[in-house]
Amino acid sequence: MSGVVRLIDMVFPGDTNHHGTLFGGVALAHMDKVAFLAASRHGRAPFVTAASEQIDFTAPALKGELIEATGRIVRAGTRSVDVEVELTAEALLSGARRLCTRGMFTLVAVKGPDTHLPLPPLDRVAEAADDRLHMVDMVFPPQTNHYGTLFGGDALSMLGKAAFIASTRHARAVMVMAASDRIDFRSPVREGEMVELIARVVTSGRSSVRVGVELWAENLLSADRRRAATAEFVMVAVDEAGRPKPFG
Repeated sequence: MSGVVRLIDMVFPGDTNHHGTLFGGVALAHMDKVAFLAASRHGRAPFVTAASEQIDFTAPALKGELIEATGRIVRAGTRSVDVEVELTAEALLSGARRLCTRGMFTLVAVKGPDTHLPLPPLDRVAEAADDRLHMVDMVFPPQTNHYGTLFGGDALSMLGKAAFIASTRHARAVMVMAASDRIDFRSPVREGEMVELIARVVTSGRSSVRVGVELWAENLLSADRRRAATAEFVMVAVDEAGRPKPFG
């Protein structure tokens, strides 16, 4: 089943050039990763990028903004797929969004025991309305321990980032983490698996929100999916001096 895959990240100073805008190579890396995840979810096979074309840079992403890379399958062949990817920048406080980059990526399934050809036909699925934040990422070797599973600290970083993005989109204010009430690790996340973070504002006050976050692990070949961790965070809106302030 084909669907939309979203990767959301922040533009940090280390990702920008001397103009304070996102490096083109970093943008392409995000786009290639989300294309790979979309292809893998569709074909449940090991994929490699064969080509990218029609890469159009139309606007810069600025330091401190959110970037959202969205990938969707637009063609499925016997052994290859085409993934259309858009990268959008979002201003944290205003919510203003602009398309920065669009491109097409062709990925090919590598022949082997884990590859079942032909690939499934394209099945366009309409996105269901959902007020929760959905964002994906992948677990690479530097993020794992000697058991080949995701470090707890890296999992906490992912959970905290999802809480920050969800709370910022809700309040459109400068948000900081005030507390982490409860974190439960239910299942290890293995190297090479995809993680999906699902975050939702549970309660909202004058200057703070409580955000619930779930971390799901997904084996890209078998489609096995399990809830690996859950957490709740209290996020507070602050002014220039770091004092709590009302939002809304």
